[in-house]
Amino acid sequence: MSSSISNKALSKNTNWFWWPLFPLYPYGSRDTTYSELVPNLVWSFEQLQGLYYVAVPIRMVVLKVPKGLMLINPLPPTRDLVLALKALQEEHGPICTIVLPTASGLEHKIAMPAMARVFPESTLWVCPGQWSFPLNLPLAWLGFPSKRTRTMFADGLPHKGICKWISLGPIDIGLGRFQEIACYHSESHSLIVTDALVGIEGEPPKLFDNDPTPLLFHARDKGDQPLKDSIEARRKGWKRLVLFASYLKPDQLKIPSINDIAKNSFKPGLRTLKAHFGIFPFQWEKGWDLSAREMIGNKEPLLQVAPVIKRLVFPRAKVEFLRWLDEIKNLKGMKTIIPAHFSAPIKFTKRECINLRNRINFSDWLPSKGNWSFLYSVDKNLLDKGVVPQKPLDPFKD
Repeated sequence: MSSSISNKALSKNTNWFWWPLFPLYPYGSRDTTYSELVPNLVWSFEQLQGLYYVAVPIRMVVLKVPKGLMLINPLPPTRDLVLALKALQEEHGPICTIVLPTASGLEHKIAMPAMARVFPESTLWVCPGQWSFPLNLPLAWLGFPSKRTRTMFADGLPHKGICKWISLGPIDIGLGRFQEIACYHSESHSLIVTDALVGIEGEPPKLFDNDPTPLLFHARDKGDQPLKDSIEARRKGWKRLVLFASYLKPDQLKIPSINDIAKNSFKPGLRTLKAHFGIFPFQWEKGWDLSAREMIGNKEPLLQVAPVIKRLVFPRAKVEFLRWLDEIKNLKGMKTIIPAHFSAPIKFTKRECINLRNRINFSDWLPSKGNWSFLYSVDKNLLDKGVVPQKPLDPFKD
């Protein structure tokens, strides 16, 4: 690997000018971290993404392919990220392919046109059934170059000699469809997935070393408490971020009264935008840390179906999800899985895949109590209003 790319955070030139199109934290300034997952074959680039300091890593994977490099799930191409990618090109050949393997992942889609402009010789491949919100616009209107954009399966598949592509879905979710196409890179024995599976570990990602504010903000119990940095505070904040990102409104999270929120706001030392002026509309009850431990691996990341996806996308598609895992478990030589969120890489062989399948198959696929109660209520309301269908699309009839 070139010495021009360090394994530490890339700290300069972090501007992302198109952030208003999808205004997620950290908005117009995106720090990027880099790591080489498999020597000379697989690289990971990560940025933060979230709402109200509920920020978790989002990952772009770079794979070595014949005649160059392939990007999967592009990130906003800040100057730091572009310089790092160009350094990779010098050693491993041009970025010849950019892949968007999800139909519904807006956070992955938003950066695709900008990345395509940075690498004008690349071919773009997209998952079938692309849609946008709030207006469902053609890809060309969203900035995708029509002459270079291909649809997976309909127009073939990228790098079929070393990559096997396995589709989960399509699943009708009302506004559009969910479909995710996993990539098995045979040379590195790595399975790259997007949103369906995540692995979570107890230590906060190193990406927060650049700015631990999200961790410290949520580590507090009241808005009048200062943001004090410590290892314990970072770990506490990370556990709460995991619960927020997983369940949106965990069972142990309560919203205090407006009077309580106001009483603890605008205290000396907290009258800054970074501290949100002491406005802290959260109150954690006893037992929240036990809930977090159920989501987090002890010695290694705990691989699981992302709760939001499970309860809002997959509730009527268990059979399709198990079919997807059945196809994955037969991949020859599989060693690791690399999700687009949280931790990576994670050990994932045929044995781990079978264990995951059994755990899913014999668990409650439609939980409605405890931490799941808010997601259950959202799903029920969408069903009652006819926004989402009772049954998913048949993926074999698409």
